[in-house]
Amino acid sequence: MMDNKTLEKKAIAAECFVEVPFFDLDPMNIVWHGNYVKYFEQARCELLRKIDYDYPQMKESGYYWPIIDMRLKYIKPANFGEKLLCIATFKECENRLKINYLIQSAESGEKLCKGYTVQVAVTTSDFEMQLVSPDILKQRLTDYISGLS
Repeated sequence: MMDNKTLEKKAIAAECFVEVPFFDLDPMNIVWHGNYVKYFEQARCELLRKIDYDYPQMKESGYYWPIIDMRLKYIKPANFGEKLLCIATFKECENRLKINYLIQSAESGEKLCKGYTVQVAVTTSDFEMQLVSPDILKQRLTDYISGLS
């Protein structure tokens, strides 16, 4: 079964592209800081789809996975019309789901923002937090890695 050391070695990642829309800008004409969370979410959904455990599958398996911790580090602002490459990578899966993110300019490769989110499983029936990640997450990761061979 999947553990954090194996997950780290396999570096399962997914990416998506975002073209910065006008409505994501702040009064300084750069991307408003809160919108980077939205870009993280888009990359996270791509990553979860990759292992066939996106939000609908999570709910079907009896768990919600709320974010309990998030960190963002802003390096350089993004601008209107800029194409961004948003990358999400699994980092931990044993007791929580930790995903690392990198947002960079799709054209220059320059880093713009990085961060992580931490999610924990809670049961859909009574919202009881799980102290260990449910086997379904570890199984989906194991199945994905097995399919690569």
